Amino acid sequence: MKLGFIGTGNIVTDVIFGISKSKIYYNKIIISPRNKKKALYLKKYFKKVIIAKNNQEVINKADWVFLGILPKVGETILPKLQFKNKQIIVSFMSTTDYPRLKKLIKTKSIIIRAIPMPPIRLGKGPIAIFPPNRKVKNFFDNIGTTIEIRNEKLSKNFWAISGTMASFYELLNVLSKWLIRKKINKTDAQRYVTLLYSALAELALLKSSKPLKNLVDEQTPGGLNWQGVNELRKSGYYRLLEKSLKKIYKRL
Repeated sequence: MKLGFIGTGNIVTDVIFGISKSKIYYNKIIISPRNKKKALYLKKYFKKVIIAKNNQEVINKADWVFLGILPKVGETILPKLQFKNKQIIVSFMSTTDYPRLKKLIKTKSIIIRAIPMPPIRLGKGPIAIFPPNRKVKNFFDNIGTTIEIRNEKLSKNFWAISGTMASFYELLNVLSKWLIRKKINKTDAQRYVTLLYSALAELALLKSSKPLKNLVDEQTPGGLNWQGVNELRKSGYYRLLEKSLKKIYKRL
């Protein structure tokens, strides 16, 4: 199998790292030359990566084509490209919906929308796909956990949630900076915060068959965590988070 990538941004780089560390069998990974610096980096790092002359060469040489480009870029370049019939095309384009993709690509290719996130380079994290497809599910199950969505309108909710990643990182940043201002070594501060939240996420995942609210409610009344969550509630922190999600959803 030959895998082609149009676009060589951060998420494509993460996906390629994930593939290269997985049990997925592939012959070559063909990448576009658009981001020259990252393309050369990937070629140097992985022996099976080759840089195509242009986007059309990626399509010509690949069995599967992944679209890791911005929606505005896709609107410009996709109508000019000739895809193969029955070729598997996986789009990472956030705001370009399925009907629009079909109009832009204009072939009988198998088109799938997917939402990979940076932890895919570690072989971790969820990958929501629409529409369901057995081959694509099996592929992503090697570098994460695939969640198949049967209704594109519902899939937009997952796209919206994926837009909170930077907000989470900013939370970690704020907490670690607070420790640093309290004269804690920067490395220790960042390790403590990231290890704590990583462990909390693992515990939440372990208990995710039950309402996550249970984890909140089990905090000791009057304790530190009880105080922290209630102060944030009173400040409107969580209402603002929901408001942000609604605004992200509207873009989709």
